Amino acid sequence: MSSSVEVPEGQIDVGNLNLNCNEYDTFVVVSSVLFVLYLSLKAKKNINNLCNGGSNIIISYYALLWIVTLLNLARSLLQAWQCTPGKEVPWNLLSLFTASGMLYLEISLMAFLLNDNYMNAMETLAHTSIVAGIIVFVDTLLKAIYVFGFGVPLFNRSVGTTHMIKWALWIVHKLLLAAAYGFILFVHFSKWKEKLPPRPTFYNYVFIMFIFSTIILFACGVAGIGVGFGNWLYDFTVLCYHSLYLPFLYVTFLADFFQEEDFFLDNAYYSEMKDAGFFDADWE
Repeated sequence: MSSSVEVPEGQIDVGNLNLNCNEYDTFVVVSSVLFVLYLSLKAKKNINNLCNGGSNIIISYYALLWIVTLLNLARSLLQAWQCTPGKEVPWNLLSLFTASGMLYLEISLMAFLLNDNYMNAMETLAHTSIVAGIIVFVDTLLKAIYVFGFGVPLFNRSVGTTHMIKWALWIVHKLLLAAAYGFILFVHFSKWKEKLPPRPTFYNYVFIMFIFSTIILFACGVAGIGVGFGNWLYDFTVLCYHSLYLPFLYVTFLADFFQEEDFFLDNAYYSEMKDAGFFDADWE
């Protein structure tokens, strides 16, 4: 005698999980499409600026930004895959690559901020690429093992406390990110401040990301103990992250450089440092 569990309308049972398939983040789709259109409209001018003396660092970030933006757009358009039978693997792969690309941008920017030799473009690029690459590779490998090896629904929403392992993993992940941003803020306000690039916009970015990472950490912790508000808050932070992080990164780190008429990164840094009172005679 067999028994079956009736799944409410608008939901689908995936591995004994009731996932709400009616939830489709239109805001993520709209923001992703608008950002791609914005980058496309600016592409010709930006590429010309890059070809006329752009820093290797900016060229790399701009290319990676395009790749991750397109992945994020695809993820936003294909949200229904997480609740479509037979699409679990493509959804997890797409989510994994998108998350890894966005994490690489985050980690490489933090590595850049903590690099003492940030005025040497090639050395800085190599150092940040190696550090960020190793961290993201390990992170991606662990996520892939848990998602595809143990069936942990890391990238599926509305699973509640069905998988405590999911929330435990996200708690560790967000704790490490919050700690990294917190460390940069600590260094910025300590006697070692001169070791960091003297760009105020960098620390506005770090402060916002520290607060954001702390909120996500809180949401994961609350969701992990079975509070429904934690699930809602976590979903909201994911929506904000995939909608706003890439435009925020572009405005913070790239927009100013593309607005420069001559677009020389070292000159931009030198001018801003001089205006801010951080001029060092050794860099003349």
